Amino acid sequence: MWSRYDGVVVRSELRVLARHGLGVTRSFCFWPDFVPEPQVLDETAAGHFADFLDAHVEAGLGTIPTLVVGHMSGENWDPPWRGGRDLYRDVWLVGQQAWLAQELAERFGQHPAVVGWLLSNEMPLYGGPAPTDEITAWARILVQALRAGGARQPVSVGDGAWGIEVSGADNGYSLRALAPLVDFVGPHAYPMQDDEHRQALAAAFACELAGGFGKPVVLEEFGVTSDFAADDLAAGYYRQVLTTTLLAGATGWLAWNNCDYDDLAAEDPYRHHPFEMHFGLTDREGRPKPQLLAMAEFGALLEGLGDEGFEPVKGDVALVVPEHYERTLPFTTQAYRDDLRDGLFQSYVAAREADLPVAVARERDGLPATARLYLAPCTKLITAPGLERLRQLAGGGATVYLSYFAGSTTNQRGPWITWLDELFGVRHRLRYGLADAIDDDVVELELVEGLGGLSAGTRLTFAVAGEPSARSYLPVETAGAEVVAVDRHGRPALLRHAVGAGRTVLCTYPLEHMAARTPRVNPEDTWRLYAALAESAGVTRPVSVADPRIVAGALRHGGSTTSVLVNCSTEPIVAEPVLSGGDALAPRVIGPMGVAVISLSERVADLETVPASHEGGDPLGAS
Repeated sequence: MWSRYDGVVVRSELRVLARHGLGVTRSFCFWPDFVPEPQVLDETAAGHFADFLDAHVEAGLGTIPTLVVGHMSGENWDPPWRGGRDLYRDVWLVGQQAWLAQELAERFGQHPAVVGWLLSNEMPLYGGPAPTDEITAWARILVQALRAGGARQPVSVGDGAWGIEVSGADNGYSLRALAPLVDFVGPHAYPMQDDEHRQALAAAFACELAGGFGKPVVLEEFGVTSDFAADDLAAGYYRQVLTTTLLAGATGWLAWNNCDYDDLAAEDPYRHHPFEMHFGLTDREGRPKPQLLAMAEFGALLEGLGDEGFEPVKGDVALVVPEHYERTLPFTTQAYRDDLRDGLFQSYVAAREADLPVAVARERDGLPATARLYLAPCTKLITAPGLERLRQLAGGGATVYLSYFAGSTTNQRGPWITWLDELFGVRHRLRYGLADAIDDDVVELELVEGLGGLSAGTRLTFAVAGEPSARSYLPVETAGAEVVAVDRHGRPALLRHAVGAGRTVLCTYPLEHMAARTPRVNPEDTWRLYAALAESAGVTRPVSVADPRIVAGALRHGGSTTSVLVNCSTEPIVAEPVLSGGDALAPRVIGPMGVAVISLSERVADLETVPASHEGGDPLGAS
């Protein structure tokens, strides 16, 4: 881009983006071009970048420069003078990166087009993993260099937020360690799932996990190549991601990327990764693709929320993230954390299908007493203080749900939890070294007592799946608990136990893990169980839709509340929203992968008026 810069083309592209309501771009200071020799900024590249910034001002846009760009689109690119030095540990090479940061800040930090900075582009793919203290030191040095150069705009790392707090895999980029250094956290989300609902909600779950560290969450990268998805379906995916991450708490969105570039087909990395040429919001001629129209619609939605800020209505339901998920504790394995992530994600999907105002609560942060319902899905691993905290929360009036999980491997197979009699009013009947196998292909639970909106006699069914160790149940006998549901063999499967002013609910089957291991499973009946638990716990759902293929949530902004309904399926659905007070709004058709927006501050009028919904054409508006 910088060696063959064309300011006319750039201005044309920026005008297209601006006309569709976009406000910011992300730009890349390609390291080999910008620094051909140590501590030498290429003046041609710098001049082109200055013109690039001026073009943004002309178009009414801002940009976020990315500093250390050695990875791009399927290949790593070193400046010729790197000489194999370590990007984190080599003092001289870290000094060169800091020099670049300070130099660019001194030259361009006061330019009105610069609205933020990123230290790198997906540095874990370029520098690789390293100990957290080394990566944190590297990031601190570069941030300090930016500030020394006079940059006052927000800054973040650009690593993709792929650290252990989000992914469950430790690459050294710890959000806990990096959050104090930066001004926002930026997930990069390119999920590949085997289920429509998990695909629609994967980016939202990443944003949920990236939150909670005291910094705003910006979905820094998301998108899809037209080689992987038809453009109309790609636009539907954009709508799902934009709106579900909005409901998850994201406050900014950067789509990958501006335009298609078939003319680079003979050049690396596009020669060997040709699908990378077609992530564009516009085609090779600069014509808008449906994905750009989806971005424009979302911009109109944000515009309708006003200038006073917004926040999702959530937190009455807490999804418990065990300490084991975000720390490599002694004599644990990566398989444990992979299982935790899969169970947590599937639990999140079921909670969203039930339209619960769910938020992440981390055991390591002490599990605040702010929720009415705590979900601990497939909890093999939780610390003893964490268990005691759950008991305290139940004793204080909350409902605590926990489902059994033996683990997916034979390594210390069984639940690492204790005090089942005190917590759940049961005695387990486990045998050492053996799993109590689930022999059925489908688990059927029949309620023998009412639970929330589910009456006695209701049957819930769950497909059985998972590894041999995971396909097991917890044999129990009651020791004070009330049996709420039994399996088809008459064994206790769901038990309720009074603890102080609240209650605990134990499920003896690994419902969430089984669903996580089943392709194309959602929606499955866990959402019905969660909805019943929420109702019995007194959870308020700001808006709900009976069809679990519609994810419903609400946003507060100014003195108003706006509801957003997202279709996770590829079928048109007639949605009948119900507000928290019980008012039923007029039915509306939401198109495949579409979105409807309802201003609840105007709900009286809306009871008689069908608001705008999206089926793939007109921009969204708050009705």
